[in-house]
Amino acid sequence: MAERERWSSRVSFVMATVGSAVGLGNLWRFPYICYKNGGGAFLIPYFVALFTAGIPLMILEFSLGHKFQGSAPHSYSCIRKKWEWLGWWALLIGFVITTYYNVVIAWSVDYLFYSIPVSWGDNAKDFFFKKFLQVSSSPLQLGGIRIPILLAALGVWLSIYLIIYKGVERVGKVVLFTVPLPVILLIVLILRGMTLPGAIEGVKFYLTPDFSKLADPKVWLAAYAQIFFSLSLAFGILIAYSSYLPSHHDINNSAFIISLTNCGTSFLAGFAVFPVLGYLAHVKGVPIEKVVASGPGLAFIAYPTALKLLPFAVQFFSFLFFLLLISLGIDSAFSLVEAVVTGVMDKWKLNRHLSTTLVCIPGIIIGIIFTTRAGLLWLDIIDDLMTSFGLTSVGLLQCILVGYIYGAEEMRKYANSVSDFPIGKWWNFCVRILTPIILAISIILVLQDRIKSPYGGYPYPALFWGWGIFFSLIVISVWLASRRGR
Repeated sequence: MAERERWSSRVSFVMATVGSAVGLGNLWRFPYICYKNGGGAFLIPYFVALFTAGIPLMILEFSLGHKFQGSAPHSYSCIRKKWEWLGWWALLIGFVITTYYNVVIAWSVDYLFYSIPVSWGDNAKDFFFKKFLQVSSSPLQLGGIRIPILLAALGVWLSIYLIIYKGVERVGKVVLFTVPLPVILLIVLILRGMTLPGAIEGVKFYLTPDFSKLADPKVWLAAYAQIFFSLSLAFGILIAYSSYLPSHHDINNSAFIISLTNCGTSFLAGFAVFPVLGYLAHVKGVPIEKVVASGPGLAFIAYPTALKLLPFAVQFFSFLFFLLLISLGIDSAFSLVEAVVTGVMDKWKLNRHLSTTLVCIPGIIIGIIFTTRAGLLWLDIIDDLMTSFGLTSVGLLQCILVGYIYGAEEMRKYANSVSDFPIGKWWNFCVRILTPIILAISIILVLQDRIKSPYGGYPYPALFWGWGIFFSLIVISVWLASRRGR
């Protein structure tokens, strides 16, 4: 039996995991969530969520991968064979997310070239929706494939293949470049943004605390949701990455370092976003509330609109911004693929080249739907199901598996046995009680909301297709778990 691959150094592992956690959401989601939920006051529930859910779950997943030396399906099956399906479900959710996440990176690649002539001109919104995406009126009307997006997506998939097909040693070398790059680009954009008229007003809007918001339970749930989705939890990524660690590695300390680095990057990103939005509001003579956006609306409409209004070097800073999006996205993308590849290799003992090919080709084919004119609409539908229900369900079941079936105390003792930095019994409480309750409440509230009204106002047939895909992943997961490995 071939010896398992190993990270070349602790730095490589930490950098790769930071790269996985720090993604597009750090730039286009956290600043918006922060401002919307009390500004600087939001940092209180945010850090409470970090220390009571984020770090405990990261330690849990690191411990699973390190102890059982395998992917999520392998690790879960070592606890109870009948739970292997949960590992495959986590990997399949991550795989589906990759198929559209890579398309979003592809948009950034295209915009990298559009930034030279500043193709979006004075109307970034019309350019994005009508000229670039050519969005259909309904998800049921796929329309044609947008060739520029498809070609860029193929380039993204090729990059991922070349990064991971030779193993974690190559990944460790790549992240030494791809992880520091977005931080450098963020700092450049912050320095430029802070010199613009209206920048200080933007920062005030971002951070001015509204402590009355702390009495709203939804603000606390938003904090837990942001922590959960921003640390690569429940994808099987952390389990896969930690399975390549040497026998003694301080996983507790690494979890703290990685989590705090991710949170620091999210906070820093706000200073790249809100000064520019403050400038946009200043130039247009409107309240900043009128220009604040999140997600693709921030990245491809609000920010480009502001960049076009810069007094000089419009092309340069536009190029840097979309390079930032690509560098933030690529590490997260290849970590999602790596988790699935590790699962395939562990189950069927296939070599890495073949396993990577078997994962990437279906990913490319499935991802084509997101390059059509209805791609943005399907992305929205599927993303809501995968994140709001899929990942939270995996996280909840994972807590039950480790907290009650395997034993939280047993896992805590293992984590401490390989770490120089011990964790106390507070960890057991978080894994067994607090985090499962928060995740269960989150699922129930979202489900109630979806029952009251269809998500996004989409037609029911499209939503039924989305739910069909969601439940099919569970069926496929059970089937994969029932297959005999090698």
